[in-house]
Amino acid sequence: MNTISLSRRTLIRGSALLLASTALPPVAFGQSGGRLVVAADSEPRNLNPAIVASNGVFFIASKVIEPLAEASFDGEGGLAPRLAIAWEGSDDGLSATFKLREGVKWHDGQPFTSADVAFSALQVWKPLQNLGRLVFANLEAVDTPDDHTAVFRFARPTPFQLVRNALPVVSSVVAKHIYEGEADIAASTANLVGTGPFRFAEHRPGEYYRLERNPDYWGEGEPKLDEIIFRVLPDRAAAAGALEAGEIQLAAFSQVPLTDLDRISKVPGIEVYSKGYEALTYQLAVEINHRRAELANVKVRQAIAHAIDRDFVVRTIFLGYAETATGIVPKNAPEFYNGDVPAYPFDVDKANALLDEAGYPRQDGGTRFRLRLLPAPYFTETRQFGDYLRQALAAVGIDATVVNNDAAAHQKAVYTDHEFDLAVAPTVFRGDPAISTTILVRSGTPAGVPFSNQGGYENKDIDALIDKAGETVDTKQRTELYKQLQVLVAQDLPIINVADWGFITVASSQVKNVSNNPRWAVSNWADTELES
Repeated sequence: MNTISLSRRTLIRGSALLLASTALPPVAFGQSGGRLVVAADSEPRNLNPAIVASNGVFFIASKVIEPLAEASFDGEGGLAPRLAIAWEGSDDGLSATFKLREGVKWHDGQPFTSADVAFSALQVWKPLQNLGRLVFANLEAVDTPDDHTAVFRFARPTPFQLVRNALPVVSSVVAKHIYEGEADIAASTANLVGTGPFRFAEHRPGEYYRLERNPDYWGEGEPKLDEIIFRVLPDRAAAAGALEAGEIQLAAFSQVPLTDLDRISKVPGIEVYSKGYEALTYQLAVEINHRRAELANVKVRQAIAHAIDRDFVVRTIFLGYAETATGIVPKNAPEFYNGDVPAYPFDVDKANALLDEAGYPRQDGGTRFRLRLLPAPYFTETRQFGDYLRQALAAVGIDATVVNNDAAAHQKAVYTDHEFDLAVAPTVFRGDPAISTTILVRSGTPAGVPFSNQGGYENKDIDALIDKAGETVDTKQRTELYKQLQVLVAQDLPIINVADWGFITVASSQVKNVSNNPRWAVSNWADTELES
């Protein structure tokens, strides 16, 4: 007991010293909203969410630059209006009309209009954005009949179900009068001007990002806070101590390690939230290089699936903060989820039998063949699962050598050079299978695209089904096609899904309106407030 208490006090003191090493600037406003200090475990090189649609960017920039709509627990169709107040798709899938909010100003005082939406869609989302390239692939024009109407025109049928589901992720609007003519829009982070409740004020590399209240925000009575400070705190183990020491008030995206949650949940004045990530489901998956003769054999892939004890992974690695997966669509996406697919329960005897049937008997020493296993370095859980998978494979005679790389080397090895046999990936389901999901199993993606099918897998039936769904405008028919896709993927196992997980937010009890939408950590926080 004394050792535990001493360690805890040391952690608190260490985090306090770390945070105090750089003095924060004086509070910019004298209002009652106060300053919220948040832990940030990374510093995105590009903070423009219209170009880089990723959680690390959204975490900070979503408070500055807003989308057309945001995810909602109770909004119509799961969406709440932001810069658009209404939207409708045509029956033929060739157009989508957005009615835009009036009276909105950019942070420099210029009016927000439909010209900004047209510029963002045609000059940024479609040609530059990592996910917008998929959603708006067939976008050919945006009509602006007036300042508050934007009509998207598509060259080929584009399901409005996809467009609608993608709005929170791909539709961050940037100012035409600022970005038009920029030689390199992607490098223009210094001009982070938006319409959001907070204005970008300052970035001190290695120390913090500072956002300040936008007094001209269109939301009545919002924002509630004077400032948000995103304190760069890459050491996740220090986040819990920083919260206890009162140096920060909030840590999102499980920056407080799961192993600390039970203890910190009992600390007076601290709350733990598991909600607020429903539209940000991460998926623990095993990527497979089908160029290896052994792994091109479906029986070998089935054997690997049977060798994994998913329940153990959820209990031990995720400490219960996850669900076992059945396939490429998570259970918390009821619009598309299909649970009636082939299953691979943990069964070492079955795995061994399948490997024998596949023609890979154990040799002297009990080994059937050897593989290179590359766990993604982004999360503790992916690295831990890599170690577990090595042991699980050893139990069925597969000798896997774990190769640990940093993020850049891992992405190059897996997605560009294809120097892997198995890789552990934290893929993301973003509300619709066409966004960051089908790309994991469809063939033809150029080398170098991260989190895509770079294992050489090709299945013409799967490709055809994905292509058909991509142009099916009837919602029921499109949904049914994706349910069929889940069956085909579970049968052939081009990728093995293990667990679906969300994150945890830990905050001071003073912070109110936490986790009140399915993308809360990456939403605008206009109604977030500090109770004195």
